[in-house]
Amino acid sequence: MTQDRNDRTGRGQGHRFGLQVMIGMGAGVALGLAARALGPNAAGEANGLAVVLALIGSSFVQLLKALVPPLVLAAIIASIGRLRDLNNAARLAGQTLVWFAITALIAVAIGIALGLVLRPGASAQVSLAQAAAPHTVGSWLDFLKGLIPGNFFGLVASTEIKDGTVRTTIGFNILQLVVIGLALGFAALRSGEAGDAVLRGAGVVLAVVRRLLGWVVRLAPLGSAGLIGNAVVTYGWGTLLGIGQFAVALYIGLGLVLFGVYPLLLRLHGLSPWRFFAKAWPAIELAFVSRSSIAALPVAEALVVERLGVPEAYAAFAVPVAATTKMDGCAAIYPALSAIFIAQFYHLALVPTDYLLIVLVSVLGSAATAGVTGATVMLTLTLSTLGLPLDGVGLLLAIDPILDMGRTAVNVAGQMLVPVIVARREGLLDRDRYAEATVAHHSPAT
Repeated sequence: MTQDRNDRTGRGQGHRFGLQVMIGMGAGVALGLAARALGPNAAGEANGLAVVLALIGSSFVQLLKALVPPLVLAAIIASIGRLRDLNNAARLAGQTLVWFAITALIAVAIGIALGLVLRPGASAQVSLAQAAAPHTVGSWLDFLKGLIPGNFFGLVASTEIKDGTVRTTIGFNILQLVVIGLALGFAALRSGEAGDAVLRGAGVVLAVVRRLLGWVVRLAPLGSAGLIGNAVVTYGWGTLLGIGQFAVALYIGLGLVLFGVYPLLLRLHGLSPWRFFAKAWPAIELAFVSRSSIAALPVAEALVVERLGVPEAYAAFAVPVAATTKMDGCAAIYPALSAIFIAQFYHLALVPTDYLLIVLVSVLGSAATAGVTGATVMLTLTLSTLGLPLDGVGLLLAIDPILDMGRTAVNVAGQMLVPVIVARREGLLDRDRYAEATVAHHSPAT
């Protein structure tokens, strides 16, 4: 009876959280439109409502970013320790990487097809003056160099000159944190009792950081209002309409992957797509609002284990690795469609080998999205490989927050899908738990 009551309470909490997020997004749109209608004050500065929306949104994102380094590092180290409980750890790791590539290949093919069929760049209603090179540019050399940690904490510094002011910021290279975590984890495995203490300590740190992240996630409804509202104030509808066909094409592609490809793969493995989405939706929803796969990581891993039936020892490895390297939205559909869009905008013809290069970059270079600025790095990496003008990125950056919400939701769905498929193929999936309709609903706020 107690368990039934807890199950009902859990489901209620999850549904209430989802409703709160949707209300926050709706309120953000309304407040953003109101702030945009008010316009700047007499001094030409942003009005109070616009300032508050920007502050709320940026504060929410900043809190999430603050927890990323300890979360990633502890999750990777702890996951290495969990692999000891599996007899076929190497095979599972290999299968996971293979399915990362398979789903990325399908996603990039959809992006290329939509670019060729819908031709969004040929009808873009924007001027060439809006094109501008991004501040951060990805290249294969930068990607390879980025794999080598410059310091033990994965710290990186960047300098930007804006309005005559030099600004230097300190951040974390997530890819380097993954490398550091893997090195520490495997070293701990070979270090006897001292290594066991390190692995246990990582598990303790991970539990504490997850609790902190849970508190931050409770602010998601408020944060979503600020983020959406600030996007409306900043960009309005004019910019979106200028390249609206590109945005529509991208969301069509994301929808085809999320609600077409993923359900088909589940069906081919004898699994119910409805059960998957019903149980995975809290993490997908959080990813949409926060625009961060890392922010959704604890929720995604918990749902994969508790509701979708993937063994904890395997999920502890697969989900954190996926959250930093598997990006079907950011690293497959988006760069493929964007490259074609930019080529069409500049009236540059692509040959068959160019499309093969797009596929190659998307399948092999997706880890680059974890390095500095996500999808922008992956897009510039693709453009530089094809020899397309990097100034074209400026056409898309204006509406990037709107695009990034859908991209991140697909990223997280794919990061949960692959462990389920691999566990099913290896006979590890708890089919009863996956099919169970009354399993406790995990609330992202816990």
